[in-house]
Amino acid sequence: MELRAFVEITRPHNCTLAGLVGVLGSIVALGSLPGWRVLLLVFLVVALGCAGGNTINDYFDYEIDRINRPERPLPRGAMDRRTAFWYAMFLFALGLLSALLISVEAFAFALLAYVTMFLYAWKLKPLPFIGNLAVAALTGATPLYGAIAVGKFGLAGTLAVCAFLVNVAREIVKDIEDVEGDLKKGAKTLPILIGRRKAAYVASLFGIATVIASFLPVKAGVGVGYYAMVPVDLIILYAVYLILRSQDRETAHRSQLLLKASIFLAVFAFLIAALM
Repeated sequence: MELRAFVEITRPHNCTLAGLVGVLGSIVALGSLPGWRVLLLVFLVVALGCAGGNTINDYFDYEIDRINRPERPLPRGAMDRRTAFWYAMFLFALGLLSALLISVEAFAFALLAYVTMFLYAWKLKPLPFIGNLAVAALTGATPLYGAIAVGKFGLAGTLAVCAFLVNVAREIVKDIEDVEGDLKKGAKTLPILIGRRKAAYVASLFGIATVIASFLPVKAGVGVGYYAMVPVDLIILYAVYLILRSQDRETAHRSQLLLKASIFLAVFAFLIAALM
């Protein structure tokens, strides 16, 4: 067993970014900087939940990761599966304890999100489209959690909608990327059921819907600072162009990475709009 596997299996860069999105969600919702205690607790709840979710996902995805992600800790033997399971439970417990220190509402929301993460990894992920919607909902819930922690929603609601839509697109594109391994496991993802090309069309519709939804705050009267979202929209449209042009593994990988980057860049665009 490798000690570094305890860090590696959580995907710490993803968890850090998710934690920051939760923190920025608080700022976007409030329109100013909340107290440092709230920001720290929000970061911990989101980051620990993400770490637990990634770990339990690897536990359930062991067989498929032997094909699609053989470099990860479990398939390469750096950590055994039983240890990964209880490590995930420990991370979830720490996250829930942190949530309880914020408020009862924050604890309830975190508990719902954590249970959804577990169900997604256990049962929902292989289901066509349902698994995509579940993980996208979790992504959209991240800025909402920051809003719940400060008791105000502001622009966080629109940010959550955009995060949900773009992540549905990204999850479908990821399924296009992983078709080979999913076929061997017997998973019934959307690209397997309707074909890569048609799945690319569905992903593109959600990507374009994200761009349309991103301008709702402008209609509501948000100032020129919100136009920081324009470069993010261009990134999303380029990712859509890539996946429509080709559905090979390499192109799908590039497209989903661009969509992933757009999620985090969008948070900063909303932050600029909220503060200005």
